[in-house]
Amino acid sequence: MALVTGGAGFVGSNLCRFLLADGYRVMAVDNLITGRRKNLTALRSHAQFEFHQIDIVDPSFVSVFQRTPIDVIFHLACPTGVPNIQRYGEEMLLTNSHGTKHVIDLARQHCAAVILTSSCEIYGQPEVFPQHERYTGNVDPIGPRSAYEEGKRFAESMLITLGNKYGLDTKVVRIFNAYGPYMSPVDQRVIPRFLRSVVTGTELTIYGDGTQERTFLYVDDLVRGLLLVQQQGRPYEVYNLGSDRSITIKELADLVLTLTGRHNPIVHQPHFIQDHNRRLPSLGKVQALGWQPEVALEDGLARMIRAWRIASPARAVRTPIFVKPKPAAVKPVPLLD
Repeated sequence: MALVTGGAGFVGSNLCRFLLADGYRVMAVDNLITGRRKNLTALRSHAQFEFHQIDIVDPSFVSVFQRTPIDVIFHLACPTGVPNIQRYGEEMLLTNSHGTKHVIDLARQHCAAVILTSSCEIYGQPEVFPQHERYTGNVDPIGPRSAYEEGKRFAESMLITLGNKYGLDTKVVRIFNAYGPYMSPVDQRVIPRFLRSVVTGTELTIYGDGTQERTFLYVDDLVRGLLLVQQQGRPYEVYNLGSDRSITIKELADLVLTLTGRHNPIVHQPHFIQDHNRRLPSLGKVQALGWQPEVALEDGLARMIRAWRIASPARAVRTPIFVKPKPAAVKPVPLLD
């Protein structure tokens, strides 16, 4: 039995599909602040799947599942995305503190393993490239991004400290910018923002000068990495998961326009929050377990573009529980007829 907190979110819902395909019985938990019921529509009729709308910050979370045998908890719950920091800062802090403690309490009752999805945000404005897991980061503890950065750092500390204390199998995965199907159409992260602009025929907005560098990991590769760390990673260890290919935000905007065959204007605006210039993960630890990213950015974006077209109101298509996508040719893919 696998419990997925944040199971109605973008990564969580994709993880549920993989777990069901691997033969797990899956329980998804989400308070639906940023998660979406729609992400789980195709799973609700699956005999091995359950969904519970509950906030893990609520102490009743532990009692709800105390009689259900649980083998592993994938702890993904937390509002994500830099634009959500100002809106959901309190929820981020409480989920990463009280919520993580409740997850550990539940794990202790069942002697369950726990995998925490943390974030590259814990490195702050990095001064070391690439960022390896031993790097302690450069973070402002009271800065505008601190609710998310410090929240995730605290969750990591709690998980590893209490995991050691109580003899639980606990591991941390730090995610570097994932993307793919089941991202919300109103998500404010950069890839869905750009795609939404293409769909609506509006300008693509870049915050800052566009030279800031990021890496982007397709969600299938991310989920494979999570499962590999869960199965083969060492307890009390941290693993980066991301792409080793850097791209500037301006280059990303140009790539989206190329793949969609559109010519939307690109505009620049001052950033709404303190930004970080560059991110690049060191992947040696997870690669030593046998993991490699398989989906190139161009292919992943093409798949996501097609998924957005399928999800449009004009083309209602039933989504299977899990279909391993086929490699996609890199060519313009129209979003709408």
